[in-house]
Amino acid sequence: MNEFLESLKDFALSGGIRIFAILVGAFIVIRIFRVIIRRSKAKFETGKKGTVEGTKRAETLSGLIETTIRVAVLIAAVLMVLKELGIDIAPLLAGAGIVGLAVGFGAQSLVKDVISGFFMLLENQMNVGDVVEIAGKAGLVESMNLRITVIRDFEGKVHIVPNGEVTVVTNFTREYSRALIEIGVAYKEDVDRVIEVLREVGEQIRSDEKFGQKILEPMEVIGLDSFGNSSVNIKVRFKTKPIEQWNTAREYRRLVKKRFDEEGIEIPFPHITLYMGEGENDGVLKVNAEGGIR
Repeated sequence: MNEFLESLKDFALSGGIRIFAILVGAFIVIRIFRVIIRRSKAKFETGKKGTVEGTKRAETLSGLIETTIRVAVLIAAVLMVLKELGIDIAPLLAGAGIVGLAVGFGAQSLVKDVISGFFMLLENQMNVGDVVEIAGKAGLVESMNLRITVIRDFEGKVHIVPNGEVTVVTNFTREYSRALIEIGVAYKEDVDRVIEVLREVGEQIRSDEKFGQKILEPMEVIGLDSFGNSSVNIKVRFKTKPIEQWNTAREYRRLVKKRFDEEGIEIPFPHITLYMGEGENDGVLKVNAEGGIR
């Protein structure tokens, strides 16, 4: 018993101190790198690239770099502790290399995910906070790393997409967004007058205290775009800040509806004409889209 206590005391005074120093050193290194990364992120956000796009890019890369450094430091610390405990780590490293090679051959999809994720980050195809469509799923990018991308759709559903499954990235919020809006009016309306009203509503929303700061340029009238079954369709568009195109389009439609009501401009709805034959009691019934007969 005394011999065991003596050996334990010797270990605590020699190897134990070194193990404690290794663990404390690993913790300090992780904290130092975390501070450096976060300060670099803050400078990046407030510097030349202090735009919305730059902020999202900084958020994405800082999270990935911090996680990578933490894992690398912890692995190195574990190996050093094992060495202090008298365990020969050379066979472990050799075995890990062989296992890694076997896993590489057996998990080609995992390797594909990692390689695809690396190039997605390198080429800045998307960042945390972007609204994208990938692998048939669309939503807000909540997180991404070398293996997977996590997006949340409008209904709140979370989709976890392996990066190897991403062949095309459709980014709806890269640097700026476009709100493309189609307005239909009755055939009897004066198109030039309608376009003038749409321009006035466009200026109205730009001067709005809330929505004006979201719009980057004056509204552009594309023109009379198509002839529908019961309407002529005019298209307009706004250049907005990223992810603001949908809110801008909803507010613009609301203002257009109010203005059209004031101006007496008709927004048509489908009508169906039923021909009932040529008999004495037959006639023509007109049914509107709400089911009413007149």
